[in-house]
Amino acid sequence: MRVAMIGSGYVGLVSGACFADFGHEVVCVDSAQEKIEALNQGVIPIYEPGLAELVAANARAGRLSFTTDLPAAVARAEVVFIAVGTPSRRGDGHADLSHVRAAAREVARALKGFTVVAVKSTVPVGTGDEVERILRETRPDAEFAVASNPEFLREGAAIADFKRPDRIVVGAEDPRAEEVMRELYRPLHLNSAPLFFCDRRTSELIKYASNAFLAMKISFINEMADLCERVGADVQDLARGVGMDKRIGDRFLQAGPGYGGSCFPKDTLAVIKTAQDHDMHLRLIEAAAEVNEQRKRAMGRKIAAACGLPMRGKTVALLGLTFKPDTDDMRDSPSLPIIQALQDMGAHVRAYDPEGVEAARALVEGVEFVGEAHEAARGADALVLVTEWDEFRALDFRRLKSLMKAPVFVDLRNVYPPEEVLRHGFAYEGVGRKVDHALVRQRSGGVHRPSSGLAAAAGGA
Repeated sequence: MRVAMIGSGYVGLVSGACFADFGHEVVCVDSAQEKIEALNQGVIPIYEPGLAELVAANARAGRLSFTTDLPAAVARAEVVFIAVGTPSRRGDGHADLSHVRAAAREVARALKGFTVVAVKSTVPVGTGDEVERILRETRPDAEFAVASNPEFLREGAAIADFKRPDRIVVGAEDPRAEEVMRELYRPLHLNSAPLFFCDRRTSELIKYASNAFLAMKISFINEMADLCERVGADVQDLARGVGMDKRIGDRFLQAGPGYGGSCFPKDTLAVIKTAQDHDMHLRLIEAAAEVNEQRKRAMGRKIAAACGLPMRGKTVALLGLTFKPDTDDMRDSPSLPIIQALQDMGAHVRAYDPEGVEAARALVEGVEFVGEAHEAARGADALVLVTEWDEFRALDFRRLKSLMKAPVFVDLRNVYPPEEVLRHGFAYEGVGRKVDHALVRQRSGGVHRPSSGLAAAAGGA
């Protein structure tokens, strides 16, 4: 089939490359000339494992191309995807649909023959109706059907998610649109991918509901981690015990510094605003979003407690800046408020990330960026694991201790068992972890400074 992908950002580029890999003829369109020129030269504007190779292979095969010529791409297409950005609108938190509306107008003027216009951007309920209205007003003579086809791609695993999805959701009222979308996704039938059809508004809300539920799950386990610290329990074991219940599951039950990225923060806010527009409150989702915002900056205070106040003049080394591993995405990353909190307390921040440094440079000031983990640790008063990149999973603590001013390790992702870190003479602080304080005193020579919650638990034991 012939596909036009309007928008060559994360969703558009990954989706376009995967559709091309199925054998479809895909043209990715973007208004940014420099981005299209780079893509035509094989330069990928984002970091996503396997994407560069996938794009190159399908471009060589002639199934994937890039252009700024939207009318030409749309005129030949049987399916046109709108995959433009919908960031939070400045001032009120609603999803900014200006790019979706602009794309719909341009698409309408270029339509030829019956075409399915599928909205893949994450949009509020009713956006498909608005897109249909714009198309009708702009081109009353055009033959088309509007569908909703939300994406469920995890950054760092997007290609696998597209090719082996949990579900493919399509919202369509026109039987012709359903038939076209079935044919488009037919190559996935060998993987027994569940193709789920519903009405357009339900499809739009499924995307928001999914992300909001996962955000609540993350905020839940983070609050449980705080409770574990107060009562002397261990959140890792708690998560295992809770996650073994098949009704709950163990995914997204990893305690940490809070969620970030391009989806959860803006989508939870957008669905909250949608509910408020309809005179109701989504109190669970509102609470999850509030917990998450408070948590990020609280991690800065956690680090300070591990180092010992005052922080002025101390150097804190951060390992990882992106909101998760295997991406260069810094949007709403927990590292940003952590850096701000540490700087506000007078600390000097040194940081290393395998892929996120360039994006981080544009977002923070006064940070010393380095090119390697041991370089970050040199002379530091604390080493903080913020993002669980693979290369941080087997740190040489013996060497790190010899480089650091003070052997303090703060593991905000609970990658390391406390005993392993303590064995090398480090003070250890995790998130909701239970630490054997007798072992701490024995192996770290009194260096360990437990958080107030853990200290209280130990004192009352």
